[in-house]
Amino acid sequence: MQFWNFMFVPTILFLVIVAPLWLIMHYRSVNRSTRGLSEDDRESVEQLLETVDKLTDRITALESILDAEHSDWRTQTGRESRHKE
Repeated sequence: MQFWNFMFVPTILFLVIVAPLWLIMHYRSVNRSTRGLSEDDRESVEQLLETVDKLTDRITALESILDAEHSDWRTQTGRESRHKE
């Protein structure tokens, strides 16, 4: 019976303090490892970035055409130039 009395306090301490911390740390590390993007998500992001680059080029081309044909179009719409080239 002395063995059970001797092991009672460490068992309670383990169950109350160590086990919950161990579980929290385990699931925190699992969550961190799965936090990254999947391959499908990465491909989607790459496609979106390519689309953004194409649209930026189109906007730049349209602005240069408008600057050449109607030099005061920015003042008519009330917008300021984002960047002077």
